[in-house]
Amino acid sequence: MTVTNEIVGAPDLLTRVDRSRRTRRHAADRIVAVILFIFGVLMLSPLIWLVMTSLTDRAAAFASPPKWLPIPFTMENFGKVFELMPIGQQFLNSLIVAVISTAGSLFFSLLAAYGFARIRFRGSGTLLVIMLSALMVPAQLLIIPIFIMMRELSLVDTLAALWLPALVNVFQIFFLTQYFKTIPRELDEAATIDGAGHGWILFRMLLPLSGPAIAALAILGFEASWNAYFAPLIFLASPENMTLPLGLVVLQNGFGAAPAVVVFAAITMVVLPLLILFLAFQRQFVESVAATGLKG
Repeated sequence: MTVTNEIVGAPDLLTRVDRSRRTRRHAADRIVAVILFIFGVLMLSPLIWLVMTSLTDRAAAFASPPKWLPIPFTMENFGKVFELMPIGQQFLNSLIVAVISTAGSLFFSLLAAYGFARIRFRGSGTLLVIMLSALMVPAQLLIIPIFIMMRELSLVDTLAALWLPALVNVFQIFFLTQYFKTIPRELDEAATIDGAGHGWILFRMLLPLSGPAIAALAILGFEASWNAYFAPLIFLASPENMTLPLGLVVLQNGFGAAPAVVVFAAITMVVLPLLILFLAFQRQFVESVAATGLKG
C-alpha cells in the first residue's frame, strides 16, 4: 500500500518541481528584462535630451538640473537651421551619396562575393586574403592617393569624389562571401542542370536567400556614408556641395557660430533618418548577424 501511494504521488511531486523551476525561470527573466530596460533608458537618455533640448526655448534649454520636457516648447530652433545653413541641399547631398554608395557597393560586392564563394579559380583564397589585408590600412593613409586620383579626374568638390571610392567595400565582399558559403551548393547544381547561368543563380536564387545579410549591410553602409566626415572635409569646399556632417561643423563654428540649441535641432534632423532606417530593418539586421554567426 505504501509503495502504491509513493508511485501515485510521484507525478504530483515532479509537477510541483517542474512548476517551481518554471516560476524561478520566469522570475529570472523578469529581472533580466528590468536590468536591460534600465540600461536601454540610460543609453537612450542622451538622444532623448538632445531632442527635448532642440524643442526648448533658448533661454531655458540649459537650466540646471536639466529639463527632460520641452518647457517652454518652441519650433523656432528648427526654423533657424534653415536660415543659417542650406540644410535642404546638404540633406539631398547626403542622401545622394549614401544611396549611390550603398547600392553601388552592394552590387559590386555581390558580384565579387559570388565569384569567391561559388566559382573555383586558382588563387581565389590568396586574393581574398590580400583584399582583407586592406582593412588593416588606415583610411588616413589612403586619402592622399585617392585625393590625387580625384584631382586628376577633376572631381574635387563634387559628390562623385565621395561615392566613387566607396563602390568597393572589402568588408561587404567578405561578409557576403561567408554568407553565400552557408547556402548549399546543391541548389546551384540543380539550377545548372535546368540550364541556369551564373547571373540567374546569383540574382534569382542567392539574392532572395540573402535578404537578411543584404539588409544588414545596407544599414551599415548607409550609416557609414551618412555619418562620414573625414572624406567630405578633404574633398568638399562649397557649402552647397557639403554633406550634413560637414555642414553641422560649419554651422557650429561658422555662419556666425549658431546657438547650441540650433545646432541640437540640426543634429536631431540628421539623426532621425538613421533611427527610422534602423527601426524599419532591425529584424533583418539581427537575423543576418545571428545566421552568419551560427552557420559561418
